[in-house]
Formats: sequence, structure tokens, C-alpha cells
Amino acid sequence: MLLLPLAGCGVIYHSTSVNPGITAEGKVRVLPLTAESVMLANAAPFEPKKLPGYFNQSAGINGTLAAPVTAPETAFNQVNRPDALTTRLPPPVAAPSYRIGVGDVVLLAVPQQGSTVEQLTGILAAQTARQGYTVQDDGSISVPSVGRVQIAGQTVEDAEATLFQRFLDKQIDPTFSLEISEFHSKKVAIGGDVTTPGVVPITLQPLHLDEALAAVGGAKSADLDTALVRLYRDGKLYEVPLKFVYEQPEIGRMLLLAGDSIFVDTAYELDKAAAYFEEQIKLAEFKQNERKSRLEALSSEVGLRRSELQERRDLFASRLELGAEARDYAYLTGELPKQSRYPLPFDRKATLADALYEAGGGLTSARSNPKEIYVLRGSANPLEYDSITAWHLDGRNAASILLATRFELHANDVIFVAAQPVTHWGNVVSALTPSLLVSSANAVSN
Repeated sequence: MLLLPLAGCGVIYHSTSVNPGITAEGKVRVLPLTAESVMLANAAPFEPKKLPGYFNQSAGINGTLAAPVTAPETAFNQVNRPDALTTRLPPPVAAPSYRIGVGDVVLLAVPQQGSTVEQLTGILAAQTARQGYTVQDDGSISVPSVGRVQIAGQTVEDAEATLFQRFLDKQIDPTFSLEISEFHSKKVAIGGDVTTPGVVPITLQPLHLDEALAAVGGAKSADLDTALVRLYRDGKLYEVPLKFVYEQPEIGRMLLLAGDSIFVDTAYELDKAAAYFEEQIKLAEFKQNERKSRLEALSSEVGLRRSELQERRDLFASRLELGAEARDYAYLTGELPKQSRYPLPFDRKATLADALYEAGGGLTSARSNPKEIYVLRGSANPLEYDSITAWHLDGRNAASILLATRFELHANDVIFVAAQPVTHWGNVVSALTPSLLVSSANAVSN
């Protein structure tokens, strides 16, 4: 009874299917999708489209620090602190008696002569005549009424005995006294890092090292740990750390001899070292500021580069959205929630599962037939343009879906999912329902 209305309505439902053999579209070959056939299908040459090169570039790919600015030449050389100071002391000597030498000034005091009346009154009793005499180059002094007397190399006592004898020889009253008023013949030279370099005379009292340094104002060195006192005596050089002079009395009281030369040597000059380190700090600050400037310039360059890359990428995305960029697609049809085309990704290959569940919305249990899932692919050989291979996936076994995750799609592949058999009649009924309702309404009205 139902056939007549159906025939009368003229509604016929045609379901889509994949038919092997020679068709109007060409030669169709259906191959079951197995692990081996997946390997065969994936072996066919296909390269996904590449993203433009600027998608693989970073903003700093061409950014490098600018050439550094040459720092100014240093004005000071580095002064290294010595590791250790050596001590070489001269042999100990006994304090010698002072002997008169050339250049010394001796003072000769004799009673002053007067009249008999003056002598009787005692006016001149306490008066003496004092006269200074400089020892000449020949070692003698010239005394009036006595003549030249050799006293160089003699002690004061020896010189007095010599003069006494000469006074007797000249029948002169040998009442006199002799003393040295100026000491010029015996000296110690002191130089180097002292307040007032110069010479220190040796007098009747022995001269010691600490006294000699004090006589020239002491050492100027602020770093006692590195200052040396060098002593040159009789062709030999001796040295001792300056701090030992002040810390060890036996060294500070070292006896100096005529002709000694002392030089205070600062092996580590603090002022130069401080100037050097200050200069190095300034150079480091200069380099840091200069590098900071170069980093800021690089940052600006990277920012511009990043903006340029982002602009080009945004333009590419806009062109894709508008369809202005060439792109590969796979096409989904059949009993799927959504008939669509699936854009193949750039730089990688997509699989059948990607297209089914991302673009097609997956299979529906009511309409999709998991037994009939096909991927149709045309031949890449121009001479076989009408040859079509249909890779058939039977998805009734859920384990077979794993093959869909391995099957790689190529450009222009067509993915087809057939309908469930019962769906055919459902579609027919859906198509006929409006006609049946119209026919019933017409019958009632008649």
C-alpha cells in the first residue's frame, strides 16, 4: 500500500558509494587499508607546503652587537705588590772614635794676652781668644805664630797633643783647648722615598740608622710592608724592610759609617697603584656604559626586526583567510556531520584521523557506516590521470582506527564515509514526509 504513494510522489533516494572497476570517472581500484598498504600509500612522494622563511626567523637572527669603541690608552702601568721582601744585613761593626778630617772646623781657644796692670787687676783672667780653623786639603790647619799643623786623621786627644808639642817648640804658652765645631768630613747620603733627601753628618756621637732617617724627615711610604731600606757600603749592597727598622731595635740601631749611602725604595708605590686601580675602575665603567649603549642599540634593532616579522606574519595570515595564498586541501564528503575541506598543515603531514575528527566532526553512529571509510587519491602520473585508488578502511574494529592515525594525506585526497544501510530508508522517509502530508491534506479537503 505504501508503494503507490511513493511512486506517485516521484521521490527516489540515491545513496553515494564507491564502486570499483571502470566508471565514467575513470578506473577505480579499491585497496583495503592495512599496515602494509599504509606504508605503500605513505611512500608516494608528497611534500607539505612550507611556511615562508620569516616564520622560522627570530627577531635577533641578524642582530649583533655593534663594534666596541676603543677605550683610551692607560696612563699608568700596573704596579704589582712584591710577594716577599729580602733582608741582607751588613756585618756588625764597632763604633769607631771620631777622627778629624778635611773640611772639619776645629775651634782653638787660647788665653787672651794683656798688659801687666790688666793681668794684676784680673780683668782678663777669665778671657780667652777663640779661633776657628778649617782643616785644609793637606790635612793641616794654619795657626798664627805656630804655622801649619797636621791634624787630619787624628782624634781630638791626638790633635791636642800635636798642638801642645808645636806650642812648646815655638816657646809659646801651651795653654789652650781644642774642640770640633763643625763636622763636614764624614757623611751619610740618604735618598729615595724620604721627606728631605740629603746628607747627614757623623759627629762625635755614633750615627744609627733610625737617627739618620729621622734627620731627613723619615720615610714617606705609607706602605711599610713593601718599603725597603738599601745600604750601599764598600761596594756591597744590603737591604732590610723598612718596617723592621721601626719594629726591631737591633736593626733600627744599626751603626752607620762614613761613606755609607742609604736609599729608601718603595717596591710597591701606593700612589701609582691607587692611580692605576682608579684608572682601571674608570675604564671598566667606560666599557660597561659603552656595552650598555650597544645593547640598547641592539634592543632597538631587535624590536624593529620583531615588528617587521610580525607584520609579515599577520599579512600572511590575512592572505590565508582571504584565500589569496595557495594551499593544499583534502576534501571530506559522505555521511559526516560536516561536509568540508580540510586545509593540510604547513611544514608537516596530516593523517586521515586528523581530517575525520578535526574537520569532519567524527563519525556518527546513526548515519556513518564505519565499515565504509575511503580515501580516494588520483594517480600522480600524468599518463594515468584517470586512475583512482580508493584506500578502504573498515573501522568496525576499533583497533583499525589506529591505521587512520598513520595514513598520511596528500593534496586533493577525497575522504568519503558511506551511510548506514538503514539510513537510506530514513532519508527516503525524510524526503517523502512533506509530500505525504500534502497528499493527506488534499484528500481531506476533497
